[in-house]
Amino acid sequence: MTVARRDLIVVGASAGGVEALRAMVAGLPADLPAAVLVVLHLKAGGTSALGTILDRSGPLPAAAAKPRAELAPGTITVARPDHHLLVADGITVLSHGPTESGHRPAIDALFRSAARAHGHRTIGVQLSGVLDDGAAGMVAIAAAGGTVVVQDPTDALYPAMPEAVLRFLQPDHLVPAHELGPLLGTLAKEDVGPAGPGRVSELDEAEVAIAMNGDSGTGHDLAAFGEVAGYSCPDCDGALVALRDTERFRCRVGHAWTAEALLDAQHDKLERALWTAYRLLEEKSSFARRMQQSAAESRIPAMERRHAGTAREAAESAEVLRELLLSGLPPRRVVMPDRDEAS
Repeated sequence: MTVARRDLIVVGASAGGVEALRAMVAGLPADLPAAVLVVLHLKAGGTSALGTILDRSGPLPAAAAKPRAELAPGTITVARPDHHLLVADGITVLSHGPTESGHRPAIDALFRSAARAHGHRTIGVQLSGVLDDGAAGMVAIAAAGGTVVVQDPTDALYPAMPEAVLRFLQPDHLVPAHELGPLLGTLAKEDVGPAGPGRVSELDEAEVAIAMNGDSGTGHDLAAFGEVAGYSCPDCDGALVALRDTERFRCRVGHAWTAEALLDAQHDKLERALWTAYRLLEEKSSFARRMQQSAAESRIPAMERRHAGTAREAAESAEVLRELLLSGLPPRRVVMPDRDEAS
């Protein structure tokens, strides 16, 4: 029987994550017997210098991910903008699959694929960031027997992502960023039992397939994993299914949302809608004043009064919206379906 070691380290980071990544990479040993894959949230149309930054930060070579590249111990592979970074059959997979919580690359997508491909040989690392991407993926890693490592929230510039993992799991290790490198070097050299792929839930299998294939045509019915939530997807306006695991949602075409990310996206969408309504009211008021002037020049008093009233009402409504928008919108609460009723 072949005895395996932890040969895959997957790392997720967002806001404040570059500093934590540099501290982690600086402490990694030159003879690290594991491949390191990193997802840092990136804008879809941007470029990333993260590979170059990490290459200069420690003893291991770092570079942007390439499709179908073999996983190599002692190397660091960084996700590219607008592509999920996934793992399958010992190679990296770059996918343009549906966004998760508005992100591509997404941390959850990488973590789930690693749990499926490497199981107990996986080490998941959650670093600084906002909201909660990565928490569900860490649950998958833990369920597959992998090792959960979380940056101490008191050490993170933005503690929300580490704290999100702590809401669902007791991590195997909770450490500051500067202790991560030596810790990962030690964990990667430990025997963890027989080799083999990971065993993940049917839902995780479906979600890995969605990220890989670019749509939800995977033979899985998402409705079997939850119930219609009554909310619409901010990306496509499709109906969302509330998944029965870690307070998450998916739509028919595959977009995924955590509760925190959905709340944030709903808030943004509402603000955009209100600014649009404000603009339309301003235009209505302006046009009604123009019609009022035309009626006055034509000496039609009744029409002049009617258009004057319309202009005044639109202007007053626009001012109410403007004051609301400038004062800041109250957040909307996302409510998950009752678990007792769902079962």
